[in-house]
Amino acid sequence: MKRFILKQLRQWKQKKDRKPLILKGVRQTGKTYALKEFGGDDFPAFHYLNFEQNKKASELFKEDYDPKRIINELRFLFDKPIDIKNDLLIFDEIQECPDALTSLKYFAEQLPELAICCAGSLLGLHLGNTSFPVGKVDLLHMHPMCFAEFLEAQDDLKSLNVLNNLTPNDTLPNIIHDHLWQQFKIYLITGGLPEVIQTFLENKEDLHNALTLARKKQTELIYGYYADIAKHSGKVNAMHIDRVWQAIPSQLAHAQDGSAKRFQFKGIIPGIDRYQRLASVFDWLIAAELVIKVSVIEHVELPLTAYTDETRFKLYLFDIGILGALADLPLTAILDYDYGTYKGYIAENFVAQELIAQGVLNLHSWQEDRSEIEFLYLDHSKIIPIEVKSGWVTRSQSLNKYAEKYHPPYRTILSAKNLHIDLEHNYHHYPLYMAYWFPLQSKF
Repeated sequence: MKRFILKQLRQWKQKKDRKPLILKGVRQTGKTYALKEFGGDDFPAFHYLNFEQNKKASELFKEDYDPKRIINELRFLFDKPIDIKNDLLIFDEIQECPDALTSLKYFAEQLPELAICCAGSLLGLHLGNTSFPVGKVDLLHMHPMCFAEFLEAQDDLKSLNVLNNLTPNDTLPNIIHDHLWQQFKIYLITGGLPEVIQTFLENKEDLHNALTLARKKQTELIYGYYADIAKHSGKVNAMHIDRVWQAIPSQLAHAQDGSAKRFQFKGIIPGIDRYQRLASVFDWLIAAELVIKVSVIEHVELPLTAYTDETRFKLYLFDIGILGALADLPLTAILDYDYGTYKGYIAENFVAQELIAQGVLNLHSWQEDRSEIEFLYLDHSKIIPIEVKSGWVTRSQSLNKYAEKYHPPYRTILSAKNLHIDLEHNYHHYPLYMAYWFPLQSKF
């Protein structure tokens, strides 16, 4: 399966001031696969070392951080030559060897011609280490496959081509909209983890069986994430991390209007009802990239981060498919799009994922009294309110109240409706599955 991050990797390769690259991301998002594909397609040869599988390899970095010595010993380990000027060296699960992480500084300074790519799960938990080579590495993030990548994985290139070439003046034929809506509902089940999507694709001739097997794979992966929590929790209580993570879907099921609420601290862990006593747990989950944090603000003005409060936020799961599995949502209910007010949270979680896949670094929501805008989007320094509606009813008092107060250049609703951009009244209606393509750009 092709991943869009390959384009960024190729751009990194061509940089004149290229530094060793660290590819961050939660486990099972396809980092290793992407780097090996990059090495196989774009280099004469690549050399792969996994520090989790090869514990003895860490000894190569104990003596000193001399890049030439390390490369010579790696040549012996691999039993083949390493062409410093042309080959790619891949260090996988690099968080398991802190000395290898430190050595990147010396590779950047003393052997810059060598292309080095590193990957690591849960790296966010290790980057605060004093040995981290600050300023001596390039960083990229790998996320679950977005809806566009899901379409490409199915060879649905016709749909992808249509979406990639839409402009604000275009319409989307209903036959295409209906097809994409069906694909969207399937993606809500599979989510974006490559192993799950691969399982689905290998069995897609029987849709029910394919989705059942995909859900089974998700259950297996969830146990792996629990194991990660137990293994890497460090000084943070692993049980507390586990309880908070599992509470995300159940908490939001209590939102009767179908809109996700601020995270409530009471009732998750007996005797703990304050943010301060759970702060380390939230920090751990965010650093591990198992959750998506959306800050809730009351005043909208640039920079948005200046108006955040660390105790006011929403939490979404990093993958929409994992959310469905944790919430035990029946597959038929998702395909029939019939699971009550929970559709609102599912829709918001999907949009959050797609915006992050775009490259949005910090997500914000606006709440004032009973009014709420799910996401605030920066479009060329203009703040655009995005209202998320899971169904076909798109009336929004909150959006009108926001517009009266802040006068945005235009308002956006993501819903089950087809694409309709009303340039005259500055109302943009996008189908939910087009969150990745928001905002459409004019070709002229």
